[in-house]
Amino acid sequence: MMSTPAVSCVIRKYKAIGGIILTASHNPGGPNGDFGIKFNTANGGPAKEEVTSKIYQISRTIEEFAICPGLRVDLQTLGKQAFDLENKFKPFTVEIVDPVESYANLLRNIFDFAALKELLSGENHVSIRLDAMHGVLGPYVKRILCEELGCPANSAINCVPLEDFGGQPPDPNLMYATELVDSMRDGQYDFGAAFDGDGVCSCVQFF
Repeated sequence: MMSTPAVSCVIRKYKAIGGIILTASHNPGGPNGDFGIKFNTANGGPAKEEVTSKIYQISRTIEEFAICPGLRVDLQTLGKQAFDLENKFKPFTVEIVDPVESYANLLRNIFDFAALKELLSGENHVSIRLDAMHGVLGPYVKRILCEELGCPANSAINCVPLEDFGGQPPDPNLMYATELVDSMRDGQYDFGAAFDGDGVCSCVQFF
């Protein structure tokens, strides 16, 4: 499970030709309109229309495809796993990575983590409250803000990703981020932010 910024980070880190993202997309499909497929190119960003149009045209020429119902990949163990499916396909490798650590390392190279840790957990620290809204960003918030930068555990709420986002849309606004809004109104925190389902920075709402 990866946030959209982490997908971009990992594509560039591993020099992939691109990445296929299965997401509660802004252009949703599926039976209930809550599922979408995105393609990010080698630069980590969304594919341009000419690329997706070409993919669509090629997809219309597919005559058959094969599935591997017996294939089992250990998603809990970091590292590479090799597979050879008896000449039905070319041998291939699946690599399990830690996207949270990859993204955290990128941030360490961009921001002064020592200064941030002093700001967020030092003697006169700024008190913050972050609501992941049961989206994918929860593990990132816990690892980076709480474990690494020293924010108290109660600084981060709704950090367990859920398929239904806890029963409400993961839209960081006054209607759906009421738990965060109420805690900010009480004056308990200096700064508050909520994140949408896939952790896109442009969809952060500050309070």
